[in-house]
Amino acid sequence: MFDLLITGGWVLDGTGAPAIHASVAVQGDRIRMLRGDVSDVEAVRTIDAAGKVVCPGFIDIHAHSSLVILDDPEHLPKVHQGVTTEVIGIDGVSYAPFRREEDRRDLIWLNSGFDGSPLTKKTWGSVSEYLDVYDRSVAVNIATMVGNSPIRAGSVGWNMRQPTAAEMDVQIGLLREAIEDGAFGLSTGLDYPPGSYADTDELVTLSEQTARLGGFYHTHVRYSLGDRFLDPFREAIEIGRRADVPVHLTHLCRLVTHQEGADRILALVEDARAGGMDVTFDMFPYPFGPTKILIMYPQWIQDGGPRRTLEVLADGEVRERLRDEVVPLARDWDEIWMTNFRLAENMCYEGKSVAHVAEERGQHPVDTMSDLLIEESLGVSFVGELIDRGSLPDFMAHPLYMVGSDAVMIGDFPSPMAYGCYPMFLSMMVGADGPLRLEEAIRKMTSGPAQRLGITDRGILRDGFFADLVIFDPARIRPNVSRERPKALSDGVDYVVVNGTIVIDEGRHTGALMGRALRKS
Repeated sequence: MFDLLITGGWVLDGTGAPAIHASVAVQGDRIRMLRGDVSDVEAVRTIDAAGKVVCPGFIDIHAHSSLVILDDPEHLPKVHQGVTTEVIGIDGVSYAPFRREEDRRDLIWLNSGFDGSPLTKKTWGSVSEYLDVYDRSVAVNIATMVGNSPIRAGSVGWNMRQPTAAEMDVQIGLLREAIEDGAFGLSTGLDYPPGSYADTDELVTLSEQTARLGGFYHTHVRYSLGDRFLDPFREAIEIGRRADVPVHLTHLCRLVTHQEGADRILALVEDARAGGMDVTFDMFPYPFGPTKILIMYPQWIQDGGPRRTLEVLADGEVRERLRDEVVPLARDWDEIWMTNFRLAENMCYEGKSVAHVAEERGQHPVDTMSDLLIEESLGVSFVGELIDRGSLPDFMAHPLYMVGSDAVMIGDFPSPMAYGCYPMFLSMMVGADGPLRLEEAIRKMTSGPAQRLGITDRGILRDGFFADLVIFDPARIRPNVSRERPKALSDGVDYVVVNGTIVIDEGRHTGALMGRALRKS
């Protein structure tokens, strides 16, 4: 007898192959594919999926859930979209490995503006211990990259300088230990100190080690480099070529500050692929980019770590310099909306633009942000209209593309991807006006990310694979988020199964916490 039997649906196996009429059975945590008449098949629970799609669970290749999920393990906003696996440790920021607890606390503090400040009392040091924290304790599977920020903090410290030969050896040792403990590769966020203090040669050295260990290089590029258009991606491709490491370009897009279209950016990726490089990329289906507000400040203010950053922000002479150097990532300060305030007196600023709050306080926008960063101990986040709307479909229709939410899940006005990424992608890219077949769209959310990670038993519906499943109604799938209602749950996903256990049942969370910590084999 099976534990679960799903009948009557259109089965998309995740490979991009056409849908078939079949039944999917679950025994324990594994899948069994059944063809033909199943009327005599016995199961504890049978779900009639007539008129609906049955497919593998969605794998988010760029998730900022590493800390928030520890305080909210049901992870409803993402599970309700069909996500069954989250890849954390991206943007160079993983919260392991650490040999000093003080370094772990300081990295959490420095990045509280996009990963939050967890209340959990759980502690860890190594990647192995870190993954153990999630295993069977959260609703989704967790895979991690190792960020270069923690390994730099554990060797060079928080300083804006190049490592000595001995410090480089420490970084290599920490990287090797992390991947051997289960991390899937190296990530960088080259707008985020201290990892962003690494130059190209340092990153090539680390990437060479990553390649030797069978991992890949997952990078938020150095957007301030050179022409700020193609040069950031050229550096990433150069690192991949010199290190002979697979490269994944995260949130590849055309920013609103670029005057040209998507073609020249995509041509770089295609040329690298034609030259023999293994390169892929992700993007989210919204023009709104979320992150911590510190990203708009020059990186020298973070030289020395979070305590020093607060001191520098309070310096009157430095403040004058910052008014000239800090500019909005969007077209203007009206398109940067702040969130994640914790002090009662600042809650009135939730969801309001920097321009609005600065006018209300009678300040220069940079003074407003700086004062709020000091008051909120660096934890202010923002959502801004940073991405060119018109070029988004060009990136998402590309064969090398896969879905990555980049969903910052903190504050009262989080990014729309937190609650709407996957339904938005499907409703935007599939259908009468969409450029993708449903089969191909599903591949970009399932087997595509699984293959990038090197996971061989998830992301496809196949006998013996893990039972991570989604059942959704293609006629009803849609996001409901808006600027006014950023936390509205999406429609259309009726059932989600993680490791054989139903987590979303007729649209409602069951409370099941059966997610596994996935380790690179």
